[in-house]
Amino acid sequence: MNTDLPPVPAQSIASPRDEAALARLARQARADLARLNFPPPNWVLPRTAPGGAPVLDALVAGAGMCGQTAAYALLREGVANLRVIDAAARGAEGPWGTYARMLTLRSPKHLTGPDLGVPSLTLRAWYEAQHGEAGWAALHKVGRIDWRDYLLWVRDTVGLPVENGTRLLAVEDEGGLLKARLGTADGEQTVWTRQLVLAMGRDGSGAARWPVFPSLRRDDPLARARVFHSADAIDFDAWRGRRVAVLGAGASAFDNAACALEAGAAVTLFARRPLLPQVNKSKWTAFTGFFRGYEALDDARKWRFYTYIFDEQVPPPWETVRRCDAHAGFTLRLGAPWLDVQPDTGGVTVTTPAGDERFDAVIFGTGFDVDLLDRPEIARYTPHIDTWARHVTPQQAAANPEPARFPYLGAGFELRPAGTAHGGALARIRLFNWGSTMSHGALAGDIPGLGVGATRLAQAIGSDLFTEDADAHWARLQAHQEPELLATRWYVPPESR
Repeated sequence: MNTDLPPVPAQSIASPRDEAALARLARQARADLARLNFPPPNWVLPRTAPGGAPVLDALVAGAGMCGQTAAYALLREGVANLRVIDAAARGAEGPWGTYARMLTLRSPKHLTGPDLGVPSLTLRAWYEAQHGEAGWAALHKVGRIDWRDYLLWVRDTVGLPVENGTRLLAVEDEGGLLKARLGTADGEQTVWTRQLVLAMGRDGSGAARWPVFPSLRRDDPLARARVFHSADAIDFDAWRGRRVAVLGAGASAFDNAACALEAGAAVTLFARRPLLPQVNKSKWTAFTGFFRGYEALDDARKWRFYTYIFDEQVPPPWETVRRCDAHAGFTLRLGAPWLDVQPDTGGVTVTTPAGDERFDAVIFGTGFDVDLLDRPEIARYTPHIDTWARHVTPQQAAANPEPARFPYLGAGFELRPAGTAHGGALARIRLFNWGSTMSHGALAGDIPGLGVGATRLAQAIGSDLFTEDADAHWARLQAHQEPELLATRWYVPPESR
């Protein structure tokens, strides 16, 4: 172990809660919101579906960090006839309380986003209310469970109507509206909406990335018992005293290796690259000019920026690497790709260029792919959705297959048609997760750009809702009669005009 490196800061994943202090801060935040005229009146004209059913102005599918911030931004724009749903139970939305296994967030503690510019809703306000300014100054990075609880506090404080245990199953269009089928604890239900926001997290534009190996089938019971993805529920204690192999060089690979080590397993982490990445190029993008200007770039420049960032890779946080390196049972094998993975009743055989090795379990820390073909909710439209492959040369798409699969979005995060079919329906479906990165930058997945992204999304939805009803609003303008010169000698009654 290299003792020249700085020690890992002492940091628990959750700090004690001071509920009284948080209640006081919530009252202050609501007063601040009231001073900002929040929530403003709902200005969107009501619609009815075929058969007279009510119609939502927006349905937000996903109530994690991105979904709840999008919903909050919509409320700030006066779009209040909405529903926010999440398949998970309260507190299990997003990765923070489930498959995220780091002790702290990667991001610096000072970043804002879910607050949308309200100081009393910031993480700093939330933390200082409980631990004071000295506690904030001493904090290295925020614990991931603290971050989850902070998001829940923001949700409750601003009054977001989240329905947990409700999943979006499918969507189709009819009569210029979207008809969404939802799965709930009470069975299926159908809701109509004018706009749909898909904010279903890191895998909301694809699925967990499972490497393909000759001897591995995901549906094999032997594989299900011993081969895991880092996004799976894993009982690490079950592997105490056993040998575990982890594939990958990113943050999630090291996080899962650390959890297995802390449970008492011996862990070997393999990576095909000969060196770990050292520089986080995506960190450079975290400034306002990039967040606001990237979407306006031409396709060639967008492609150049993000294929370069993706190629450079993101290094695992040093805290996570040190967390693994602190264990004598940790081995790092760089330049060691896997050629095959074969589970059996006694363990798993991993084949590398150096030969076969035996382990009791393996974990793929290989992240998530972007491929809308993996999203059943929008299967009706998937073949018709425009992707970046159509906006670069075949050679560029072949050299960068994953960026080429990213959806090619419009200026308001809306899906676009690859041809002439379903253009109207796709324009009503907004993708607000990692899949929007090639088109908008990291505005719907990483904390630094979240406020810009949610505001852009909400303003685009509000603009479309208004322009659709422009003629009706014109009629309302003409019918507007609210005299302002009452009790003066210049007042002229309407019947005398």
